[in-house]
Amino acid sequence: MLNENELIALKSELQTPKKIVIVSHRNPDGDAIGSSLGLLHFLKELKHEVCFISPNEYPDFLAWMPNVSNTIIFEKETDKANELLKSSDYIFTLDFNALHRTGEQMEKALQSLTIPMIMIDHHQEPDSYPLYTFSETSYGSTCEMIYDFINALGFNQLINKEIATCLYVGITTDSGSFRFPKTTAKTHTCVADLISKGINNSEIHNLLFDNASYSRLQLLGRALQNLTLLKEYKASYITLSQEELDTYKYKKGDTEGIVNYGLSLEGINMTAIFIENKEEGIIKISFRSQGNVDVNQFARKYFNGGGHINAAGGKSFLSLEETVKQFIAILAEEKK
Repeated sequence: MLNENELIALKSELQTPKKIVIVSHRNPDGDAIGSSLGLLHFLKELKHEVCFISPNEYPDFLAWMPNVSNTIIFEKETDKANELLKSSDYIFTLDFNALHRTGEQMEKALQSLTIPMIMIDHHQEPDSYPLYTFSETSYGSTCEMIYDFINALGFNQLINKEIATCLYVGITTDSGSFRFPKTTAKTHTCVADLISKGINNSEIHNLLFDNASYSRLQLLGRALQNLTLLKEYKASYITLSQEELDTYKYKKGDTEGIVNYGLSLEGINMTAIFIENKEEGIIKISFRSQGNVDVNQFARKYFNGGGHINAAGGKSFLSLEETVKQFIAILAEEKK
């Protein structure tokens, strides 16, 4: 948490209306969108002029969330987004700790500003760009951090159903529905309070996990057919080519959570999914692990990425086939 002097200073600043912009990372997930919208609704309760800018489109499975339709997409509304950034009093950067996570175009825009920034994030090795930094890797989600941030400011009474809904989404998705190791007693206490604010947790779960399109399930089936075991390395991987994505009418968010299937296999403590993106000219990679297998360092060292010990992301500029070969070669080398 921010230290006491920082909290006092920030609370003092927030007592009078400000122009505030909230920014998430590129390819936002449930935690990025949930924390951003949760904070947005909270700051509006304090009578601030607030907007949320996402570097690119949010996934379809989050399109039902409160006020998400008012999200400004930097790639589509660049001029408007830049004007809002330049005229703001504060910028909150949520669920990322390095400006390059917003993408090359938006990174340059943020780097050109002298406006004070506030980071709230749970990833390892934060950069030093913010004026205020709330960075703590023990949290399972940024949404839980936003909940504690609101409480530390003394405003729990302002957490309404909309705020609680947004925060619950991020906690649920980033915790793997409360099964990942960073789900603590404190997490459940937080969730109990959010439920007491009037959210329909059962309906939220249905909206997040039980509203898949037919083509999305077909894509999942293809991904599972592509699942490959590497027993000698206690690893597995899944591939999805651009052709396969196109065949099954891929929409943003359709591959969310697929990587976890590779970790559910007996005797496997590390898995990856390699997804071809012809438009960006990259292979997008997600890693998951169990126990002490550190995929954050693995992604940082070999695949231009990073994240958490047990969940990280990266990218490759090689072909899909060459990327998989590189992955297997690295596992072989690491085993020596």
